[in-house]
Amino acid sequence: MKSLIILLFFSIFIAQDAMFFSGEKAMSYLIKQCNFGPRFPGSEGQLKTAQYFEKILKETSDSLYVMNERIKHPYLEKEIPLINFFARYNIKSDQRILLMAHWDTREIADKDENEENRVLPILGANDGASGVAVLLEIGNILKEFPLENIGIDILLVDGEDMGREGDADNFGLGTQIFSTKIPRPLPIHAICLDMVADKDQEFLMEQYSLMSDQRLVKEIWDLANYLGYNQFVYEIGPAIIDDHYFFNKITGIPAIDIIDFNYPNTKKNYWHTLKDIPENCSVESLKAVGTVIATYIYHTDRTY
Repeated sequence: MKSLIILLFFSIFIAQDAMFFSGEKAMSYLIKQCNFGPRFPGSEGQLKTAQYFEKILKETSDSLYVMNERIKHPYLEKEIPLINFFARYNIKSDQRILLMAHWDTREIADKDENEENRVLPILGANDGASGVAVLLEIGNILKEFPLENIGIDILLVDGEDMGREGDADNFGLGTQIFSTKIPRPLPIHAICLDMVADKDQEFLMEQYSLMSDQRLVKEIWDLANYLGYNQFVYEIGPAIIDDHYFFNKITGIPAIDIIDFNYPNTKKNYWHTLKDIPENCSVESLKAVGTVIATYIYHTDRTY
């Protein structure tokens, strides 16, 4: 009986302390992106999705900077557009935190089991749409519940997934360009969300993140476990060259990555395949990550 009372007390305490985040709303953003089709640079889906993002972010943010660049395709003889979105919330604060995710999808399904599919583009429900879906809903929360002390910047970057295996420099192209011209004031640190909608969710501590800001990684993992999300595992995972890596390398600003690279697990692979579709993503997984990030933001705002 005593253990039941303690458990009930702890559950109530967590419920009162956590920010509400709608996994259902985030999933609707994920599905909407996928409805535009593949969204690699130069595709029709890229342009339609960019118009969609601009409309949403203009409505929720205090300011919106849309970066349009044209670059040479890394592997083909043509130019492609890159479109980054940089939305600011509580613009008056110089103490800022950057939240980032890539919104492009891979042009080739090079990890698909079927060799014939490897020249086709992926839909990118998890690898592309999931992190963005969480951040769009975070934007809604920030509009409804304005911050008092800190500012939040939301960065949606393009061209993350252009690279090929063994050619790391052609990943994170949008981040590499943006990081050379990031508007002031600069953020204290950055948190990248990538592949966060996996039904079989498990977040290991990514190695470059630990090298960049071990304290922040532990703070996020501690908060997640305090909220009951033990899929944030206290184990060191692989080193992943993602947008956080390039952002930290170019700006020197600490940056960490929340990523479940084993999609869906170590026995099956949907990453960079035609199986990266909404049906293989989870409302509860989006809710878990969104709740952790939203709670982290408002705890930081209250204690800053």
